[in-house]
Amino acid sequence: MTTVREIMTANVDYCTPLDNVFEAAVKMRDLNVGAIPVVENGRLIGMVTDRDLVVRGIAEKRPGSSQVTEVMSKDVITTSPDTSVQEAAQQMAEHQIRRLPVVENGRLVGIVSLGDLATHRYSDESAGRALSDISEQNFLH
Repeated sequence: MTTVREIMTANVDYCTPLDNVFEAAVKMRDLNVGAIPVVENGRLIGMVTDRDLVVRGIAEKRPGSSQVTEVMSKDVITTSPDTSVQEAAQQMAEHQIRRLPVVENGRLVGIVSLGDLATHRYSDESAGRALSDISEQNFLH
């Protein structure tokens, strides 16, 4: 059984509650990513996605100096590094998410993305189907 630990991205860059929306956007641009975890004292407290910046930030006319906590998603679905790749794919499909933070003992230790699961040589047919469902349903919205 292949676990999330084997395919996740470790040493994930993150924002803190002290960062503002502009800083989060610059970090996303510089890292070429669509989401940034928000971490306080090593613990995951939220995620900021490019969509959050647009919908909760720009569309609500918040200035770039607004705290990242004002636009982040707070109820973040997470997984353990010992979760199987298939279980992680099922979690992502069930919750319609493209990035799954990996938490161990309450601390952020990595992140696994749709791309990690879709392109990893250990992904099986069921993981592929689950990922397909996420992409298809998100495309329809």
